[in-house]
Amino acid sequence: MPAASTTLRTLAVSVIALLTVTGCQALDDAGRAMGRADVVNELAARIDRALELTYSAQYQLSGGRTASINQSQDPARSAYEWPDGKLTVTAEATTRCEADDGRTVCTLEAPPAANSKPPVVVFAAAEREGLVTPPLVMGLLTSAALDPGAVITQRENTIAGHHATCVDVRQTAESFNACVTAEGVLGSFTGQIDGVPVELALSRYQEQVDGAAFELPPGAGVVDRRPAT
Repeated sequence: MPAASTTLRTLAVSVIALLTVTGCQALDDAGRAMGRADVVNELAARIDRALELTYSAQYQLSGGRTASINQSQDPARSAYEWPDGKLTVTAEATTRCEADDGRTVCTLEAPPAANSKPPVVVFAAAEREGLVTPPLVMGLLTSAALDPGAVITQRENTIAGHHATCVDVRQTAESFNACVTAEGVLGSFTGQIDGVPVELALSRYQEQVDGAAFELPPGAGVVDRRPAT
């Protein structure tokens, strides 16, 4: 099982433990805490299962832009693509591609160590451009679950033909709405990332992936920063 899967499960268990500790408050406070823990645990379990799937998800961003998340197994690899960039994570390299003045440059760095996951920072460029990642959503939910002033409501929805569970989070910090499909794929997100409004919605989901999704953009320049072997 991928290490990211274990990490997300551990995160959910930790949140439940922390919220249970606060259960010594009034009964209604304990009930609200457990409700938050249940929401985080359920969505974490879905995202956990999705890490073992092969799928391609296309997203509609604000302003008519598009993005995608592709993931396959055997070998395990993933690719995140947005209008001006791309991130691929394979056993050979973690590759970040950025377009500037009509030219795309891809930087190859060492892949994640065996049984580990890429550092969160590698997803920062994608998230700045509106491609919200499932780990980011889990982090936001965790923070909300631990915020006694946050109000988290849950509802069911259908996105791109797929059943999804949605949560609406209202808090003093950044409020947001997120949906996760029954398969564990991010269905939609509306909110702010580092103060910047972000809106994303799943437009197509399929259980096959074109191998070209993990290749470098045609004509891209390459900077290889991997340690020599």
